Amino acid sequence: MKTLAFFLATVTATPAASAAAQMHEMHGMKMPGMAMPAKPAPKKPAPKKLAPAKPTPKHAARKATPARARAAKPAASAMPAMDMSPTAACSAEHAAMGHCQPAATGAAPPPPANPTAAAPCPPEHAAMGHCTPAASDGPAAPAGTDQPAGTAPPPAPPTTLAAARFYDPATMATANRMMRDEHGGMRFSQILFNLAEVHVRSGRDGYRWDGAGWFGGDIHRLVVKTEGEGGFGDRIEAAEVQALYSRALDPYWNLQAGVRQDLGAGAKRTYAALGVEGLAPYWFDVEGTLFLSDKGDVLARAEAWYDQRITQRAILQPRVELNLAAQDMPGSRIGAGLSTAELGVRLRYEIRREFAPYVGLSWERRYGATARYARSDGDTTGGVSLALGVRAWF
Repeated sequence: MKTLAFFLATVTATPAASAAAQMHEMHGMKMPGMAMPAKPAPKKPAPKKLAPAKPTPKHAARKATPARARAAKPAASAMPAMDMSPTAACSAEHAAMGHCQPAATGAAPPPPANPTAAAPCPPEHAAMGHCTPAASDGPAAPAGTDQPAGTAPPPAPPTTLAAARFYDPATMATANRMMRDEHGGMRFSQILFNLAEVHVRSGRDGYRWDGAGWFGGDIHRLVVKTEGEGGFGDRIEAAEVQALYSRALDPYWNLQAGVRQDLGAGAKRTYAALGVEGLAPYWFDVEGTLFLSDKGDVLARAEAWYDQRITQRAILQPRVELNLAAQDMPGSRIGAGLSTAELGVRLRYEIRREFAPYVGLSWERRYGATARYARSDGDTTGGVSLALGVRAWF
């Protein structure tokens, strides 16, 4: 009877286990949260030598069989309870969802996922608005343009050229020189007559010129200047020519050095010249020069003018010029101290930028020994004259 009861329990439990396995692995899908406890296969008991059976009452045998059957029937009729015991087949995701518990190891199991916790947000994603960084106890570190300006020196410019991998050094040197010439190293030239005019004055009319020409680049130039005056029907009273080397000191000022040669009715003397010219604040053109003659005579000259634009083409130019001498020079009819002064104002109209006729007034005066030399020669010591002329450059 015992053997019969064991057989019936095995037959009834097998379909229940088979059904649970089919539900657990339906359509080839394993359900991690529904892991069924694996029951060991029933072992056949070893054959025992049976003792001679004692006669058993019928009611006892009848009670034994239903008890075994009742113990096996729940496995066939109901789903087994979810087994939350640790298993090796429990992944971290399923453990986080509470479907199972991982097998015990030396390290603590990962904490369950918190859906409210903020995911890691890199600074570059936060800057683009893709995510929000997690709140921290302290203030956020500045990033990007929020950082303070640094004082580190800029990186050195690259010294290698990509084209150097394909062209020989001679070709590269030629191309480099041409590029530098075309970006500030080119040669230019200009000839400008700032004054080319006729003076109409009581007693005797005359003429005057003041011009310059230069050739060179932005830094080094050769400059030639000339100026003089005379009267109609008479020879040139005074004239000079200067040949100067001009070196740029900065974007606004040039240092000039060279020679000056006097011409005209006075003494023909040669001078060494040293001076500066440039653009002073508020757009004043300024020139200052010292002259040392081959006889040891020292002269100085200062000039300044300003172009005040009335319209785009009408320009008013006030102008002042002072000449000084360190000693009397009878041969050149120049006295010591302030020898001559000229103050004028001219209004020009630029028909073209290169050509502008003008009209103006000029006041001149000789001082000291220079005035005495003029009176002894029968000349005037100064006065006001009407100036009519042309300012031109090319």
